Amino acid sequence: MHQINHLAIAASATRVLSVVDFCKEYKIAKPEEAKLLRLFGRYATECELRYNVTREPRAH
Repeated sequence: MHQINHLAIAASATRVLSVVDFCKEYKIAKPEEAKLLRLFGRYATECELRYNVTREPRAH
């Protein structure tokens, strides 16, 4: 059974990141980066970014 670290979840929800840096780190395509910038501006919480990014499925 997995333990949930509530402090880690809370920190992730409130950690503010640069949208551009987030997209570089996770190799998000430029059109998707532009969408996130329109939605949030230059900065957003990690939680907001993760829930609003659309990623292409990985090729195996």
